[in-house]
Amino acid sequence: MGVMAVEFIKGVRLCEVFYREAVRPILDADFPGLRHSAGRLGGGSDVLGFDDETSRDHDWGPRVDLFVEESDWGLGDAVVRSMSEQLPAEILGYPTRFAEHGDGTLLLSADGALDRHGVNVTSVARFFEGYAALDVSRPPELLDWLRIPPQRLRTIASGGLFHDELGVQRIREQLSWYPHDVWLYLMACQWRRIDQEEPFVGRTGDVGDELGSRIAAGRQVVELMRLGFLMERQHAPYFKWFGTAFARLACSARLEPVFRGVLDAQSWQEREGYLSEAYAIVGEMHNNLGVTSAVEAGVSRFHDRPYLVPHSGRWVEALTEAIESAEVRALPANIGAVWQFADSTDVLSDASTWESLSSIYRN
Repeated sequence: MGVMAVEFIKGVRLCEVFYREAVRPILDADFPGLRHSAGRLGGGSDVLGFDDETSRDHDWGPRVDLFVEESDWGLGDAVVRSMSEQLPAEILGYPTRFAEHGDGTLLLSADGALDRHGVNVTSVARFFEGYAALDVSRPPELLDWLRIPPQRLRTIASGGLFHDELGVQRIREQLSWYPHDVWLYLMACQWRRIDQEEPFVGRTGDVGDELGSRIAAGRQVVELMRLGFLMERQHAPYFKWFGTAFARLACSARLEPVFRGVLDAQSWQEREGYLSEAYAIVGEMHNNLGVTSAVEAGVSRFHDRPYLVPHSGRWVEALTEAIESAEVRALPANIGAVWQFADSTDVLSDASTWESLSSIYRN
């Protein structure tokens, strides 16, 4: 039976069954008393809970991140060997072996020819250093919060943790959301991104650039959605699942129909009208947070021009004023986190690039 013919099960649930019914018995027999944690915390649609039948074609299947203490790191090869020798061929009808595709992704291998299983032996320190460039021997520092992309933070928080003797959950809780003043700074910088392009929808439309007006409107929708994630204290996923995750936010019920109106509008005036409604909703959401004094939500003319804008700089000023931390107040104004000024997939997937870009905060 081919993989696609097997009844679909959510990937994290499959990984948990794999750990409990296949991996753990081997550990107990061959390495009794080995202190460990186990879960599925790295990248992948399954970790986010957004996987479906189509997801099974690559980087999906029975996999476990097996964390051991640093003092037991030397046992890693022996653990991998025991798994290779003793893991069952299948779990819940899915093969437990993978083949490697030319692009580096893993494909479920029904014949097990390469005998590559999905048990990754690591330590807590090595995993978080490799996946998030984070030193877990200390609490996260300001620079950590600015350089780690939210998509990495979300997968750490969303993944399954099946057994925990080494304190992985404590680290997950530390990374669940930003410190208060960092959060205010990120929201201020997000409002600035909106502020930078407020009049473009009308101005481009006014000169007959319908395509430009549509693009400008779409960009504002994306920035408002990012602000929605920040306001609801949810780390945004990478862009493939951005809309899916936004639909699960509380604000989506009000904003999604308005955003659809923006994107479907046939004139810049209609587009501007829907955006004005969205600005008012998001402004109201800000006031409901209670993190600054109230800022009047609404739109008005852009200086002497006839375009309606929310004048988002008002929220930038209010949020900046509310920041108490001297360290956060000393950050470059209006820059934000790495993910707010660099959205290349290659950048957000490479911790060494985060490090090089974060030099901007030291100047």
